[in-house]
Amino acid sequence: MTELYLIRHGRTDANDAGIKQGTINTPNTYLNQTGQQQAQLLHQYLDLAQFTHIYASPLVRTKQTAAILNQTAQLPITYDQRLLEISYGLWDGQANTDLERQFPTYFDPVIHDVRSNYATIAQGETFQHVEQRVADISREIVQNFPENKILIVTHGFTVRSFAMNALHPQTQGLMEPDNCSVSKLSIDAQTQAQHLIYYNRTVAGF
Repeated sequence: MTELYLIRHGRTDANDAGIKQGTINTPNTYLNQTGQQQAQLLHQYLDLAQFTHIYASPLVRTKQTAAILNQTAQLPITYDQRLLEISYGLWDGQANTDLERQFPTYFDPVIHDVRSNYATIAQGETFQHVEQRVADISREIVQNFPENKILIVTHGFTVRSFAMNALHPQTQGLMEPDNCSVSKLSIDAQTQAQHLIYYNRTVAGF
């Protein structure tokens, strides 16, 4: 059984400002002081001694988070484009509140985030495409590490997509996890059966 521990990167100034970061890689999307502290605290609680490998998104914020978490274990790291955040297309870098005010029918009024139909107007990546690329890398990791613990450092929507693939829910109600939270997914190498062990667990939950 492969165990995937899914980490959302630490907090950024863009997070604080309510900006849709998507795949932008500008300085306001790098870890701020709070984000660095979050990652350092998680490093103290998450023992990587039994882990084999780290996979991470190639954006700076995830690289920074992975480096802090890996400062003691010094595990090999693979950066993979399939772990990128969803690309919001024309909406990358824009304020979420402004977008919701301008395009209310494309936002869920409860969680104040985009519905799946947003992609048509924003020329963004579809929910299904993110879930597919996440499924692709999941299969590859399980093939390479069928009996190992693997750390994955990625983004909020991407972690959500791992969970959606495991749960196969008929709802869009699963919210993105918090910054520097941990979600655990178990995948059987032979049957590809997936089990979401826990989701959005913070340091207080270990």
